[in-house]
Amino acid sequence: MDERCDVLIVGGGPAGSTLAWRLVQAGLDVVVLDKKDFPRDKVCAGWITPAAVETLQLDLADYAQGRTLQPIHRFRTGLIGGDEVLTDYGATVSYGIRRREFDDYLLRRSGARLRLGAGLESLMRAGWEWIINGQLRASLVVGAGGHYCPVARHLGAELGPEEGPVTAQEVEFELSPQQAAACSVAPDTPELFFTPELDGYGWVFRKGSVLNIGLGREAGGKLGDAVTSFTAWLAQQGKIPADIPSRFHGHAYLFYPQRRPRRVVDDALLLVGDAAGLAYPQSGEGIRPAVESALLAAETIIAARGDYRVAQLTPYAERLNIRFGPRQASPAAVPWLPAAVKRFLAGRLLGNPLFTRRVVLDRWFLHRGQPALRGS
Repeated sequence: MDERCDVLIVGGGPAGSTLAWRLVQAGLDVVVLDKKDFPRDKVCAGWITPAAVETLQLDLADYAQGRTLQPIHRFRTGLIGGDEVLTDYGATVSYGIRRREFDDYLLRRSGARLRLGAGLESLMRAGWEWIINGQLRASLVVGAGGHYCPVARHLGAELGPEEGPVTAQEVEFELSPQQAAACSVAPDTPELFFTPELDGYGWVFRKGSVLNIGLGREAGGKLGDAVTSFTAWLAQQGKIPADIPSRFHGHAYLFYPQRRPRRVVDDALLLVGDAAGLAYPQSGEGIRPAVESALLAAETIIAARGDYRVAQLTPYAERLNIRFGPRQASPAAVPWLPAAVKRFLAGRLLGNPLFTRRVVLDRWFLHRGQPALRGS
């Protein structure tokens, strides 16, 4: 006899595990399917804000047992190759984490049945149920598998430059004693540097004995060349050791709102997290919007009481609009400016301590003005 569950979630990242956690609490039978075994590496700078901690109801004392939890008190920011601004909050405003540890912790905490090391190979409709991989039946399937999620494809997502994705490359590694001595980055001070074209930014973040380096930018540029130039500049400045790993890992994601919004619901189908394209537009952060979308989806699913027709799931799309704003990106409000003018303005603004703190950090990266979303 085929195995059965109420809800199948494809993807075990923060969106999928948070949704599973909430649905299991509500008494639903949930299976999480992921093509990777956990713990697994994930491309991400790796920090979470206090709002995300609150939303996840994360016990920091428990989480810190044997896992990286680096308090962040300050940020160093600027343009690549330009002046730098140090912003000191004098208190913890975020926490550095390692995604391989963080995602595994949330997934195990969810209480869902886990099917790891096996991806979604087939998805077929049979009456009121889905048949997954020819052997698992589910009343509802949720796509939580990131930008390339197969459920998003099933819902009509057409991957490509027309969607306007952001691409990023990152490396995270343990520092040897010699490398640690050659790294001037302070563990409590992530460093963020915007590209001269203002189409992305690079980062270097030290979490104890672990160093994370990466750069993300809008599609269209030569990302590999930009990463090479950025890391060479970091080494020249004495921020990182010269002998870092040469192999960086890449991924893609969509800003919210989107040029061509992905369809997020259909009969017995729903998307959360990066599969729905929810990353914050200025910082590219995906963790907080991912877990918030999971709670909004859980609220909708629980209220549907097993009736997963599209009309019953549409309130989820409406909740996304209320929380994050309209899903359709509006035309650019600022006319096109020559590159030299953009660089001049960026240099003036990013070199201003007040603008850096109030806008770049408080608003763009920390979202301090938006209260945490808590599930019922």
